[in-house]
Amino acid sequence: MKKNIIKSLVLSALLGSAGVMTSCNDAVDIIQEGELNEAAIFTSVSNLEKYLEGDVYSAADPSNEIYLSAVISDEVKPGYRSGGQEYSLHRHFLSSNEEYTSNIWAQHYKLINRVNRLLAGAEKITPTAAETAKYNKIIGEAKALRAWAYVQLSAYFSTDMKDQNALGVILLKDVPNAEQKLPRVTNAEVYALIEEDLAFANSVLSTGADHYRVDLNFVNALQARFNLYKGNYELAKQYANEVISGSGLVLTDASSVINEDLGEVGSPEWNEGFYKTEGSFSAYRNIWNDTARGEIITSFERMGSGPTGNIGSYFNTNNSNYDGSPMWVWGRNLFNIFDQTAGDVRRLSYVDPTALIDEDYATASSPFNSDVLVIDKYPGKTNFSTKNDLKVFRLAEMYLIVAEAEAKSGNLAQANAAVQAIREARNYLGLAATPTYTSVADALKDILKERRVELALEGHRFIDLKRLAIEAGVTMDRNATDDIVETQNLENGSYKYTLPIPLKEISANSTIQQNPGY
Repeated sequence: MKKNIIKSLVLSALLGSAGVMTSCNDAVDIIQEGELNEAAIFTSVSNLEKYLEGDVYSAADPSNEIYLSAVISDEVKPGYRSGGQEYSLHRHFLSSNEEYTSNIWAQHYKLINRVNRLLAGAEKITPTAAETAKYNKIIGEAKALRAWAYVQLSAYFSTDMKDQNALGVILLKDVPNAEQKLPRVTNAEVYALIEEDLAFANSVLSTGADHYRVDLNFVNALQARFNLYKGNYELAKQYANEVISGSGLVLTDASSVINEDLGEVGSPEWNEGFYKTEGSFSAYRNIWNDTARGEIITSFERMGSGPTGNIGSYFNTNNSNYDGSPMWVWGRNLFNIFDQTAGDVRRLSYVDPTALIDEDYATASSPFNSDVLVIDKYPGKTNFSTKNDLKVFRLAEMYLIVAEAEAKSGNLAQANAAVQAIREARNYLGLAATPTYTSVADALKDILKERRVELALEGHRFIDLKRLAIEAGVTMDRNATDDIVETQNLENGSYKYTLPIPLKEISANSTIQQNPGY
């Protein structure tokens, strides 16, 4: 008789061959042992590359943290077609049973599993001299993706990434067996593997033209984000500047919003040309409908007919317009920032023109029906209305990392210049203005504001508040209409800014320690 063994999420992911999520509400499927015939797969460099492309890249997915960050912070509020999904998360009722917390944990360990299997399989292959560069590149891409997964896990599950001795996550360098009980280790131990992986990737990768593949730009961008999170501001600035100067990319300019042939901005003819999913006349809009690379450093590709999830369906049921039955819409205070900035292309690109905006929203009796700020940042691809590539790194984030690093070093004028560069690129009327910073806290407050707008719904806001809110003198910023009950903001310093280790992990693994407060 086959014995039923309760496995932790980590071991379930590591011992299985897959666990693809087919929709935003699906949990990670657990696949039984032995389904991956490694002896048949890892026989050649060609097969190794196929496994990288088909199994490793498909497991690289930040959708869960994009959604959790939006719902738990101040980016979104329930839409008029909401069915009540994730209301408890929106109201900060966090527990170790929370679905998206578990999904974040399991999804990244699934990726780590597949990388570890690839690395183990690669040891069985001896490349020819002609294959060596390709073989090393495959390993470099895989290790860089493993490093990215560990940075994501650390950001959400470690109490303080700046503390090397703080408890981190489970460290896996190979594929364990079913009997192993794996404890969490310190951040320092996790960071050592991240740095080792990125050093190897740096030694074998170059700058590529395909933003759907990991290359040297990805490695440098990840180094910039990683070092920012752990408080090494000089290195964060160094790596961000390497991307800015060495990637060949430039901030996507908003000036093409003005199109005299189509009439005034917002006219029916102009709207038709701007919001086309098969290619807008606006370069910035085309970043989001996936018809142009623009300033994207790296995207995880989501093919229209592929099995991967639809990021747009987390927020809109069918289409990113009023008739598409929005489940979540923009939080009012976030919407107000880009709505009240004249000439901001993000106001046009992030909000569908069918949105209903009630200027008396503060006293509206039904915020769901009077203030429907339809999210259009993920408008879908041609013929696939809710599916978009996942933008992992963009050049704008590198400018914001430089700004934060300069501010932390007291270089306020340089911090100001980096923020101003983004605001100028995003303003089609030439009206961008960044106030003069008079203190580090003043600079960080404005940088946090710009990150809130520029990186909205890209999975940053929750971590940014965790990292910077206290020092910048700001708090989570929901509007009174952002819920149908009394709106609550998560207080600064709350233990809930660190996610709980999932219950299934705790239940099956006696060596693992829960985060404080849970």
